[in-house]
Amino acid sequence: MRTVGVEEELLLVDPDSGDPKALAAAVLARAARDDPEQDVFEKELFGQMLEFATHPQSDMMSLGDEIVRCRKEASRHAGQIGCAVAALATSPLPVSPSLTVNERYKWLADRYGIGTRDQLVCGCHVHVSVESDEEGVAVLDRLRPWLPVLNAISANSPFWQGRDTGYASYRTRVWGRWPSAGPTELFGSGERYHRRIADMVATGVILDEAMAYFDARLSAHYPTVELRVADVCLSADTAVLIATLARALVETAARDWRAGRPPLDHSISLLRLAAWQAARSGLEGDLLDPATMRPRPAPDVLRSLLEHAGDALAESGDAERADEAVADLLRRGNGAVEQRRLLERTGSLRDVVTECVRRTQG
Repeated sequence: MRTVGVEEELLLVDPDSGDPKALAAAVLARAARDDPEQDVFEKELFGQMLEFATHPQSDMMSLGDEIVRCRKEASRHAGQIGCAVAALATSPLPVSPSLTVNERYKWLADRYGIGTRDQLVCGCHVHVSVESDEEGVAVLDRLRPWLPVLNAISANSPFWQGRDTGYASYRTRVWGRWPSAGPTELFGSGERYHRRIADMVATGVILDEAMAYFDARLSAHYPTVELRVADVCLSADTAVLIATLARALVETAARDWRAGRPPLDHSISLLRLAAWQAARSGLEGDLLDPATMRPRPAPDVLRSLLEHAGDALAESGDAERADEAVADLLRRGNGAVEQRRLLERTGSLRDVVTECVRRTQG
């Protein structure tokens, strides 16, 4: 069975005011002091962010337990230095990001200017194991039209600098400012995939292959494909659903490749429109159907995803839980819906952040 690992980026905030706090270095120092052997938490581009990574898991319940445990550990370490963590993909309150000081991040700031300064956004990356680069690239070619659907499920960034953006996932619109971000063309083989990245690096526009910020890519460090479209999810249950669906989509794509079924040849132009639509409306309006690239109600598209990956979900023992999780998500809404509901109830973005801190802590 394919293993799955999850990386989550969390926002560090003041527990009383909700304002983002650039205390990542202090939180990491506290985590290292409490557990010198820990390899879970890492710094990110800005001091207001803290990242953790789970270990590879084959059982989704175990993965969910580890996500919850990592969130609680992050909350504990942050609380010891007077801040808190929130699973928010953008800060609802105004913020002036504080760049983490190292040579790589300084290069990004010098190269991309204000585009780097705007990147205080928190994502959820899912790694799914593959057998080879050839299988991985075959999977990437066949995943492309389904990635916006995963973003719609995860959407958790309706607010930006104190205002409602009108988007469910504004994080993806901000992330898309990187020159290498977004959907990709069909690669066809591992050799062509690696040649394309080498050509991108040779332009000098990006620093290295780690800056190939595709919506999904081969990991440079692990034998996995890395799906990068999701917002960090307010609920850990939603993060598990994203990981479950990601594994099933990868397995389905690999089977299609082995059976000789070609990928859908949608243009990048259409894939960009599908990504925009998912970011704009999340699960509250239409999405572009992955097969036809025509509008369909979001619940119908989610049911199509469950049907498309149904065999893989059944064989991994995840089908019933995935069906229930999707039904529950459609009832309560994704993180963007929940944040807007909190604002409507409280009238305060600070209260929104405070409640999201509580939910992140479980």
